[in-house]
Amino acid sequence: MRWHAVGIVAPAKACEAALASKGKRYLSSDAPRLPLGACDGRPCDCKYRHFVDRRGGPRRSEEKGVPHKRVDTNRREKAGRRETD
Repeated sequence: MRWHAVGIVAPAKACEAALASKGKRYLSSDAPRLPLGACDGRPCDCKYRHFVDRRGGPRRSEEKGVPHKRVDTNRREKAGRRETD
């Protein structure tokens, strides 16, 4: 999968390194190995959560259910900013 991503799911008593990565998504090939390098927990109970895409949630207004505002004006019909236009 080209854009497969993972996030780190840490329990409430997790180390600072795991809590700092909360909400971040990594491409699978770029994801840090578990346990994290700065992990001070024994044993580490962190796990990966898998996602189809690295992006989370809708990004565009159409994806959020807001209709696209279409602008029908053609700015090229106006005179330019220069005096010679």
